[in-house]
Amino acid sequence: MLVVVGSLVVLACVLGGFLLSHGQLMALWQPYELMIIGGGALGAFLTANPAKIVKAALRDAMGLLKGPKYRRQDYVDLLSMLYDIFGVMRKDGVLGLEPHIEDPQSSPVFSAYPRLVREHHLIEFTTDCLRLIVGGNMNPHELEQLLEVELETHHREAEAPALAVTKLADALPGFGIVAAVLGIVTTMSQLDGDTSRIGMHIAGALVGTFLGILLCYGFVGPLGAAMEARVQEEGKAFECVKVALLANLRGYNPKVAVEFARKSLSTQVRPNFQDLEEHLKDAARAGAAA
Repeated sequence: MLVVVGSLVVLACVLGGFLLSHGQLMALWQPYELMIIGGGALGAFLTANPAKIVKAALRDAMGLLKGPKYRRQDYVDLLSMLYDIFGVMRKDGVLGLEPHIEDPQSSPVFSAYPRLVREHHLIEFTTDCLRLIVGGNMNPHELEQLLEVELETHHREAEAPALAVTKLADALPGFGIVAAVLGIVTTMSQLDGDTSRIGMHIAGALVGTFLGILLCYGFVGPLGAAMEARVQEEGKAFECVKVALLANLRGYNPKVAVEFARKSLSTQVRPNFQDLEEHLKDAARAGAAA
């Protein structure tokens, strides 16, 4: 929602300042300049990026309107799910995880958290890590290196749409100059005409430069930055899983391993110790009653 608010503030301040300085708003309406800048930038964007990046960029841009992907309650559920997984490992051994990781949808451990089960990439990352623990016979240092490589690959792929949008923003001033130059070319062909008409053509050319810069720094550039920030925030969930699994593999008991993971979260979404403790106790009581 802040993306919409920020865009409205940019429009209000830029256009408001122009009007207050006795500018004519309709002078900024240059549809052909917009066609040159917008169409050229769109064509370059499609040329530079594969179809999956284009689709992902549209999806991520729309996702900004929905707010954060993972909220505080989602992290409470994630930490609780990890605690339950570690409980199975202590009770049945690592081999007891096999039926759960092979079919998470029907696993009582994973299905107890339906919101998380729908997050395919997060669940796949978790189950893949557990498979390595079950069958890989790896020490924590080896597993940490492997998980770092996987997380780096995941983050690089997730950030690709945001980087593509940022590069698009960088190109917009250039297309604004293209529109301005074409406007000057049109003006030069009208030098034998009316002075006011020549002035209109020059104004239109200057608007092309203005639009390219405004779209770059006022809209598309901030959009790319917001998409990148959202990807980095979503990556905290994967980092949380990694920290918890490594702590458990190093021999810490489930509560301490989960506490390691909780400490890895940013303060905006990190549940406090008492809330998480109470949530785990309530879950344990519900499980005992069932």
